[in-house]
Parts: sequence; C-alpha cells; structure tokens
Amino acid sequence: MKIVSKKPCFGIIIGTRAYFNSELAKDVRKELLRIMDECGYDYVILPEEATTTGSSSIETREDGLKVAAQFKEHREEIDGIIVALPNFGYEIGIINAISEANLNVPVLVQAYDDYNDKVDLDHRRDAFCGKISVCNNLYQYGIPFSDTTYHTYDIYDPLVKKDIVKFAGICRVVNGLRHCRIGQIGTRPLGFNTCRASEKLLQRAGITVVPVDLSEMLYNAEKIADTDPKFLEKLQSIPAYAKVPEQYQEKLRVQAKFGVAVENWMETEKVDAVAIQCWDSLEQNYGCAACVTMSMLSDKLIPAACETDLAGAVSMYALTLATQQPAALADWNNNFAQDRNKCVCTHCGNFPKGFVGNDDLKLGPLGVLGRTLGKVRTFGAVYAKVSEGPFTFFRISTDDPKGTIKAYLGKGEITNEPYGMDGCIAVTKVDNLQKLMKYICRNGFEHHVALVRTEAVEILQDAIENYLKWDLYVHE
Repeated sequence: MKIVSKKPCFGIIIGTRAYFNSELAKDVRKELLRIMDECGYDYVILPEEATTTGSSSIETREDGLKVAAQFKEHREEIDGIIVALPNFGYEIGIINAISEANLNVPVLVQAYDDYNDKVDLDHRRDAFCGKISVCNNLYQYGIPFSDTTYHTYDIYDPLVKKDIVKFAGICRVVNGLRHCRIGQIGTRPLGFNTCRASEKLLQRAGITVVPVDLSEMLYNAEKIADTDPKFLEKLQSIPAYAKVPEQYQEKLRVQAKFGVAVENWMETEKVDAVAIQCWDSLEQNYGCAACVTMSMLSDKLIPAACETDLAGAVSMYALTLATQQPAALADWNNNFAQDRNKCVCTHCGNFPKGFVGNDDLKLGPLGVLGRTLGKVRTFGAVYAKVSEGPFTFFRISTDDPKGTIKAYLGKGEITNEPYGMDGCIAVTKVDNLQKLMKYICRNGFEHHVALVRTEAVEILQDAIENYLKWDLYVHE
C-alpha cells in the first residue's frame, strides 16, 4: 500500500550544450515543473543558479557530478529520473549524473521540437539528434530507460504530461515489485498444483513471501473480543459493502473477526498483497468463506488472491501499482456459446467493488462447496455482475525448469451480456482469444489471471521488458 499511494518523486536533469542557446532550457524547466506541480508530484532539481546557464541545465561533467551528489542525498525519495533535452544536450554530463548517482530507478528521456521557422544558430535545438546520443550512452553504460510517445514533441504538447503520468506508473511497478512482501495465509489447497510457485525465483526478483499457518489466523480470529473497535467497525462495514440476506446475518460476526485477524496480521508484517487458502479448511474448521475479506482488501488497493496463488497475488499487485485501481483475480473459466473470442471470467466471489463497477453486490454461500459443506458454513462469497468496459489482463508464472519468471499481458472488453452463474461474473471479449489460450496452455501458465478495469499494457510492458527483464508475451 505504501508504494501504491506514495506521491512520486522524480530527479530532474535538464541537459544543454554550450554550442546552443541555453536560454531555450528556461522555458522547458518552467513548463516541466509546472506539470509536476499540477500532477502533485515531488521533484529534486538543481537550483537555477547552480550551473552557469542560469536554468540548472548541465553542460559539463562537473555539472553532472553536482546532480549526482544532489540525487544521492535524496536516494530514499527519488522514484525515477527524467532527462529533458531542450537542445542537443551534453551527453557526458548527463550520463555522469545518472551513473554516479547509481539510484537504480527508471529513467525517462524527453526531447523537444525544433520549429521550421526557427532553425538559425540562436534558436535551433537539435534535440532530435541529441536524444539519440544520450540514449546511446545509456545503452553503453547498461542503464535501461523509457522513451516518450514521440521522439520529440512541442514543449506544451499534452503528451508531455501524459508520458510523465505513464512514467509514474512504470516507476511504481518497478520499484514496488522489486521490494514487495506477499503474504501467504495457509498452504496451497491439495487439488491445486496449478497454484504452485517458486519462492526462490520470486525472491531473486526482490519479492519476499511471508507465510503464516491458517490455524494461527483462525486462532487470532477466535480470540478477538466482541468489544474490539476494529471488529465493531468491520461488523458495520461488511453490510455497507454488500447486501447480506437475512438468513446469514448471524454469520457476520464470524466473517468480521476473520477479516480483522487478516488485516491485523498484514499490518504487523508490512505485507503489500496476500494469497489466502480460501477452501476448504477455513469453511470446515471456522465456518465462513474468505471471499468478502479478499474483496474488501483488494478494493483498498491491497490485492488478495484466493487458493493461495502467490503468483496471482503478484500479478494483481503489478496491475494495482500500474493503475492505482483495484485488481481482481479470475479464472479463464467458460466459453461463451460459440463465440470464440469471448470467455466468461469468474471466481466464487472475490472481485472488489471498484472492479465490479457498480454497487449491486450481494453476499451468499460458495456455489460448489456449499453443496457439500452446507450453505451456512460457506457463507461469504460476493455475487456480482461486472459492468461493461475495457480491461487489462496480466499473469506472471515462475518457470522452474527454465529458472525464470515469465508473464503474458493484453487487453480486451467486458460486455454487458447476462450469464446464469453464481459468484462474480465478467463476460469478456479478447481479440484472437484462441491464440491466447493456445499460448497459455503451451507455456504452462495457470488458469488464474489478474484483471484491472483500465488500460495498463504500455506501463507493464515497459516495466517488465526494460527494467525487470522477465520473459513477456504481449497478446494482440
């Protein structure tokens, strides 16, 4: 949660070159900082008088070292570096600033347009050319970087702000996944080999798994006092979140105490996302389902995956970091008649309200387990039909034979077509769905997929391919 909600902070480098008019840097600096303030972002930049140009733009190696020293002082704050090129830019100063600071954060390289009627020696920029040189240096030094929508653009183009907002998402994904803690409550259910994941491969990527036995969680839930303020608050918040049928009102106390126990443990362990053993020990030994607890956590941007799917929780967390919106974990579950580009994505009932997109949520028993364990003991599933609109899908998997983390990514549409099944339902349409299903099956991916209700493909693709270096398939 700390990374998801943290205000981004960027180290800013304004590059210029002595052969060009350094006055051109002043407008770029002013407009860039205006955008930062408008977005509510923090930034670290040299004072204007720190370099001879009077715009804090760097022209020499010594200027670059000044930037590096400043960035080092703010190492714990800076999430990414933005390099702005008002003109050609002095590549030696820029590369020394970044390499000497050694922050290991994403880098965005911007460059600005020349105007056809202003290419005399006093007004020309040559940033089109200079950007290639800066990127070449980054490549030589092995420093990954992000690019802008266009190679160069006008100082006042709305795309400048759009690219910076996207870059903030890239920084959240990269920094968040490199240092995250994923809770594991309970063991993987016996019948779900597909939910296996390698803790060692995850740890190699900076992802720490924090386990706790389900029995400890149930013990903690049972000892919560009826007067506990968190319990009393949860007792009110569940029926405000989803309708509770009259026959299940007495189960709210059990459900609320489980939710409080989970949240208390996550807060103590500083966990960013969680995977829970949602069946069937919980239902048999405690008497409720975990779905509404997971749904409400995910709605607060703390992703919660069912069936102890650790890789699924990471996938959800990546989408939440990218978009700052609630993510859901679903099965690629059913064909939709004979439309081969449609699929019903569903789960027993863990979708967050912010993902569902409407307030028509109702609690009830688990459909499958309710038939064998009884409806009362399996109460807590969310019933909801997801509203239509765009979505992004994403899934990581730890590939032990290859010793790597792999992933797939793409986008589609959720339709408003009805479907007669209990639980959380999303009728989805994905172009070339059959090709995607073949890829999933051939490459040993799980049946779970993480979903978010907005466009996030470009952010995740950049974060994974450029910085995390995981194997990625982008579906088209």
